[in-house]
Amino acid sequence: MNPTATKSPVMLYTEQTPNPETLKFVTNRMLYKGTADFRTAELAKDWSPLATALFEMPFVQGVYVCNNFVTISKEFNYLWDDIMLKTKAFIKEYVENDGIVINDGFAEEMAKIEEANGVSYQYTGDEKELVKKIKALIDTHVKPAVEMDGGNIEFKSFDKGVVTVIMQGACSGCPSSTVTLKSGIEGMLKRMVPEVTEVVSEMG
Repeated sequence: MNPTATKSPVMLYTEQTPNPETLKFVTNRMLYKGTADFRTAELAKDWSPLATALFEMPFVQGVYVCNNFVTISKEFNYLWDDIMLKTKAFIKEYVENDGIVINDGFAEEMAKIEEANGVSYQYTGDEKELVKKIKALIDTHVKPAVEMDGGNIEFKSFDKGVVTVIMQGACSGCPSSTVTLKSGIEGMLKRMVPEVTEVVSEMG
């Protein structure tokens, strides 16, 4: 029996994100379990054949892959109306042909880079418990909402009351993410963890 005959067709639709330069392309297939943020064609070349192919389009500025969606950031002088259908057709065909989305070993390599950059440096004593609590709150309450908007948020560090997070995907460079960060995330963390005085973000 031909195994491809039983495959369900690839469905693909787009979703707006709070960032007007970014659009979320959602499929009915799991593309990558985890998050993969490609800001440059160079990084994509090493780790993602899909992102590399997308970067060949002149309007693509960034590619972010998570679970069943791809978030694409475009150059501001292009209109989504002009490029959306072409991009949609390309991603659909790529997934239908079982193209490789992310190369094996990507997550491990990113973890190594993070460690080298001091993202995972160890906390001790009371601070360790605080960091655990902050991470858990971000993962449980913030991440799911941010993912719905085609982005991602990662805890980076906690130092003297200041929590630094990394914004990725649609959240990176999005005007409304600053508001979300300050009114939503900072407010919640201050309430739940009184030791937190401020939340600041870095672009992923």
